[in-house]
Amino acid sequence: MSGHGISGSPREQLRRQIAIYHRKQIGLFILVILVGIAVGYISCFSGVAQVTPGRLLATLFPKIWNASQPLSPTEITVLLQLRLPRIVMGFLAGVGLAVGGLVMQAITGNQMASPFTTGLSNAAAMGASVVIVFSLRFMGSLQLATVLGAFSMALLCMLLVYGIAAVKGLGSTTIVLVGIALNYFFSALNAGMQYLANQEQLSAIVNWTFGSLSQATWKQTAFLFVVLAVCVPYLASKGWHYNLLTTGDESAVAMGVNVRRLRTVSGLMVTLMAASVVSFTGVIGFVGLVAPHIARLLSGGDHRRILPLSALLGGELLVAADLVGRTIASPVVVPVGIVVSFIGVPLFVWLILKERGGDEG
Repeated sequence: MSGHGISGSPREQLRRQIAIYHRKQIGLFILVILVGIAVGYISCFSGVAQVTPGRLLATLFPKIWNASQPLSPTEITVLLQLRLPRIVMGFLAGVGLAVGGLVMQAITGNQMASPFTTGLSNAAAMGASVVIVFSLRFMGSLQLATVLGAFSMALLCMLLVYGIAAVKGLGSTTIVLVGIALNYFFSALNAGMQYLANQEQLSAIVNWTFGSLSQATWKQTAFLFVVLAVCVPYLASKGWHYNLLTTGDESAVAMGVNVRRLRTVSGLMVTLMAASVVSFTGVIGFVGLVAPHIARLLSGGDHRRILPLSALLGGELLVAADLVGRTIASPVVVPVGIVVSFIGVPLFVWLILKERGGDEG
């Protein structure tokens, strides 16, 4: 009996520790989801138009809830066609950028990598600039042409990066170096477009590069949702492979991972997500860097857990940043890309210092 108790004790302690750990992880996810719901709720009822929960209830259930004045047709339009698409687009864009950033960090072995490491952001900006400067139209729409121009140049950049990297063996270092080179190349082309632009065109280009959710529509959110619905589940299913990849290519190959195919397919999906986001919102930085680092800080390094956590955190961060941008200087709306940078830079520096302190300890 005593021998059984001694041998069983460590096992019971291990089971207890594992159970406590899982409960903490479940509690963490529940907390993050509740915070996201709260942020979305506040964002839905914040702004110049006086759309309140009470007035919404009075509009939906006039016979039951008559304590408040119903919403006017204009206010209903503001809620359904401006605020809700903006919130949904912000969340989906944050999910795409955060997951893309985490996966890029895994396949390049560089925790400073982001969805824009391959030069995608400047390529998209250059595509949008060309459309604006030359007043191109698609189906009579400059906005639609701008979206297509940004998306096309982002995909072209992706093809160049992975095409050149494939010639050199598709190593993580090659992807990063080619991405840096193309980033500078497209930045120079974008600067050239700005030099050729007149005052009005230059203003439009600069506004696009700020990053904004103000042009979000239900059609755009539906397209982005479909892209994420295809890419995110696949990337999440490869969480264990990303864990092995962080130990080194040789170790991953020894464990049966096709490293070349994993990098190629993952990189293509990250590019597709990031290109879709950027073409609709403009350039929004730091979400793809900050969200994965916060997820690691909260939940460790297992990609099977931190990928969905990064997705939730990225979506919440972007919706919260847009809420701040809409309310901090109301009625002036500060573009979300600017707000994210103001929030992201100090937060990212703090995360780096915290991790550095942990390494030294």
